[in-house]
Amino acid sequence: MHRISTADVPALTLVFLASCAVSQEQEEASTGTSRTSLETVNALNPNALNPNALNPNALNPNALNPNALNPNALSPAALSAIRDPGEAGDLSRELLSYVVGCAFTPAQSFVFSWTDPAGSVHEEAYDGLLGLAPSWSDKPLGQTDQQWVSACLASRTNWYGISVTISSRGSHPAIDKTGTPELSIYTRQEGAFWGNLFDQSPYLNACHDDISHARSLSRVCAAGHLDGRGDALDCGMIRVLGPCDSHCLPLNQRGKYYPSCVNNLTGNPDATTRVITVYLP
Repeated sequence: MHRISTADVPALTLVFLASCAVSQEQEEASTGTSRTSLETVNALNPNALNPNALNPNALNPNALNPNALNPNALSPAALSAIRDPGEAGDLSRELLSYVVGCAFTPAQSFVFSWTDPAGSVHEEAYDGLLGLAPSWSDKPLGQTDQQWVSACLASRTNWYGISVTISSRGSHPAIDKTGTPELSIYTRQEGAFWGNLFDQSPYLNACHDDISHARSLSRVCAAGHLDGRGDALDCGMIRVLGPCDSHCLPLNQRGKYYPSCVNNLTGNPDATTRVITVYLP
């Protein structure tokens, strides 16, 4: 496995706000089947199945920067953020682990250490998973990869901090599941996610399909979470636009993903093909 340390990842610059709150739920504590079991049973591709429990408050647009300040190291601010021994550091490391999982392949990892208030050194190694932007390890993130990573982070967000294993699908080669057993096992279509957290005006969008089943599994960021009056609200900064068939081109029937979705139904639609469609068991 190729390990990438904080000394040789120039493209990932993370700045986090201490006011953000993040769930301490571990990804292994899943309401579905664990990722290890899924990799063994049915021979499913682990690059598409991924547990998710990222809190929407961690999707801080100020937390991500596609460029490094020098070609050989993270910025001092980024290193300080992920080595912070306090609550802000916990948030930084949580988001970083999801960023690495979305961008890097399983053959890549992000390695660093930090020291807690008692003086104990913690060695961290965050492994890649989906492989949507593996070249981010040694060069800045382009707009296309920015959108793929952003869509991935949105799709892996859970309002309740509960880990649910999902099937992520899209036109990207890493998650195009055309012809795989996964299509017949994960059949309940939750919805889709797209956007760009790295944009000057960061945004994330979602649309929904099977609302009742998604909510039964505590997945509400495509449909909106319900308040005390039963009204559906946005999932943090993830804007819920409505039914997917009103905002996306018809489903690609071979790969079971939306090929393109739009940000607005009026005016300039600003469509994108970097869409992640999520299916549930």
